[in-house]
Amino acid sequence: MQRILWVLTFVVIAMSSVAHADDSPTKQAGEHFDRGVGLYGEADYRAALVEFKRAYEIAPNAAVLYNLGQTYFQLQNYASALEAFQRYLVESGDSASHKVEVEASIKTLKTRVGTLQITVSLRGSEVTVDDEVVGSTPITAAVAVSVGRRKITALHAGHSPEIRYVDVAAGEASKLSIEFPALGGARLNDQPAQPTSHADLARPLWIGTAVLGAGALTMGVLAYLESRSLSDTRNSFPASQSDLDSKSSQVKLFSAIGDIAGTAAIITGGVALYFTVSKSKTHEVLARLLPTGLQLAGTF
Repeated sequence: MQRILWVLTFVVIAMSSVAHADDSPTKQAGEHFDRGVGLYGEADYRAALVEFKRAYEIAPNAAVLYNLGQTYFQLQNYASALEAFQRYLVESGDSASHKVEVEASIKTLKTRVGTLQITVSLRGSEVTVDDEVVGSTPITAAVAVSVGRRKITALHAGHSPEIRYVDVAAGEASKLSIEFPALGGARLNDQPAQPTSHADLARPLWIGTAVLGAGALTMGVLAYLESRSLSDTRNSFPASQSDLDSKSSQVKLFSAIGDIAGTAAIITGGVALYFTVSKSKTHEVLARLLPTGLQLAGTF
């Protein structure tokens, strides 16, 4: 806390020459910086980070980078803390008041950072690490990331976010490849769906024809057996009228079902035959179902 207050004093002195201008960027930056110091003292580090960032955006000052580094360190965002401290030394130059302390922190932070080479299938995708933007693809340089499990997100217009989780160890260089699915749900490397051939359509129709034909045959046999039983009953004495009516109904039922199944088998078989013989446009085949049967005409 004392370190941050010291930096605040330094910034206030540096900005005192223009502090009288109520609307000056420097005064606005100072106000954000003040709020950041207060929030840091309350251990609200995330809110303090926002205020320090805003102060630096309005009026860049190397002293603010020191506070950013300290705040990132408290949030255990070691990669961002390392970057902030390194920038502090570069921008402060010989006037870096906390040079020794910052160099020691940098040495510690380097043991808590790894690198990640990120590639994304779509150019112009925004990439974030733990919800902080690191750049847009293509990202040619490896990204410094804190050790531990990191959340990597790729965002591209027209696509749902692609989220990956990567375990990063200190000093290790890892690679991550993210592929967006093609619009419509297909992956970019998927092959287009092949059109259904006539042979594929004919196969289930032939199966249906066989099943219907078998059903028609079975019903025919049952109708024949029941008609024989009806004839035997009529020739027996005495014959019950209820037995005669029952057997007569069974004959009619089996016959009707057999006729329906047989007709359906003929129709299904005709359609199956049409798809079988018309494999290409070069075949000139005409298949028609007539009351008298199936008519085929053309060349094969």
